[in-house]
Amino acid sequence: MTVRVRFAPSPTGMFHVGGARSALQNWIYAKQQGGVFVLRIEDTDAARNKPEWTEGILSALDWIGIARGSYEGPHFQSSYAAEHRAAAQRLHVGGRAYYCDCTREDVQARTGSQYAGYDGFCRDRGLPPGEGRALRFRTPDEGETVVVDLIRGEPTFENKLIEDFVIARGDGSPVFLLANVVDDMTMGITHVIRAEEHLPNTPKQQLLWDALGVKPPVWAHVPVVVNEKRQKLSKRRDKVALEAYRDEGYLAEAMRNYLMLLGWAPSGDREIVPWSVIEEEFRLEEVNPSPAFFDEKKLRAFNGDYIRALPVEDFITECQPWLTGTGTIAPPPWQPQEFDPAAFAAVAPLAQTRIAVLSEIVPNVDFLFLADPLIDEAAWAKAMKEGAAELLDAAIAAYEGLESWAAESLKSTLEAVGAERGLKLGKAQAPVRVAITGRTVGLPLFESLEVLGRERTLTRLRAARVRLV
Repeated sequence: MTVRVRFAPSPTGMFHVGGARSALQNWIYAKQQGGVFVLRIEDTDAARNKPEWTEGILSALDWIGIARGSYEGPHFQSSYAAEHRAAAQRLHVGGRAYYCDCTREDVQARTGSQYAGYDGFCRDRGLPPGEGRALRFRTPDEGETVVVDLIRGEPTFENKLIEDFVIARGDGSPVFLLANVVDDMTMGITHVIRAEEHLPNTPKQQLLWDALGVKPPVWAHVPVVVNEKRQKLSKRRDKVALEAYRDEGYLAEAMRNYLMLLGWAPSGDREIVPWSVIEEEFRLEEVNPSPAFFDEKKLRAFNGDYIRALPVEDFITECQPWLTGTGTIAPPPWQPQEFDPAAFAAVAPLAQTRIAVLSEIVPNVDFLFLADPLIDEAAWAKAMKEGAAELLDAAIAAYEGLESWAAESLKSTLEAVGAERGLKLGKAQAPVRVAITGRTVGLPLFESLEVLGRERTLTRLRAARVRLV
């Protein structure tokens, strides 16, 4: 048997990090088993589907290493409407489904509760198809449905507690439960690896597989992903869009390494490992069924480690989208002609050790490519206190006569200027840093002055001095 897994997102919004985790788990399992990864776009929600969301899915998968052309698909659920309807009719003809004209209000009136499930009223009425009549699956009255799950063991569901559920709406269109099962059958899916939130649907779907005469797939329900309050990650409340992390400057390698740790861990006391190790060591049966905490702070730290591990040339390349702007990344505050690749290459090793996401490169280097620095007023107020004007005057005078415009000379000169005023270097350089970069923190000051150059440095120091008048 060839293992066939599928990833089946809906094109109704941004790509969820939890979905990315499931896609990676399916992808690795298929590779380990010599199987096939199938991408199915569940696009039957016509009111919410948009072509750009489908492209977003493909692009996001590309980014995390599941590249177009390396898997089967994408298939589109809407293309299988005939198969869905045929399966519904087979179930009806075979006595496994019946038509029902009950409204929610009818059920509530009979049961006296707005929370009660369907009471089976139409089971034996023999209603034919008709407008407004939904098709319900007739669940067994006795016995149990056992779901064999690679992660959760054998969850068992009493059949009498499973209501006769709708498989086709009043207009004849099949609902998700049936369409999903039929698609998996049609595509020969052998293993369904998906989020825990689908587990309650699984006994219903397994009953459908059995009723349609096909052996159910192997199930594996991976843990739900939660926030720091242990609430399921929500698009409305949490930062969950994979595209947002990509555009903020998270590396794909860091993201996919971190996502694979949501419910699983490699051997030994380690978390940051080569992807080849993850591909070799990952085991579905070792996934922890408990909720997995998506810790953005930890992801950020991961990303910083990955950035620092890059060769400098690769770091420079990775920074380019933020140095120029793209369709989804805002352009930097400088004009394209103001950017100096040589100057950026000179400070890149300094920046690489200080940023955790690539978007942070812009505020670290913008002072090099702007005519005037972007002044942070809070930083200005903190640094330009009593004595700052005199210190700037002395620094200007000392730097005007400096023979060697190199970082060490610049440092020792300012150190001497500060010592004359009873200031340690940290205090002495604060007004200079803000005058040059507009901020109190950033790249090493004296290496920055060396790259900025004598004339631009002196121009900014003089401008700051004028502003203090």
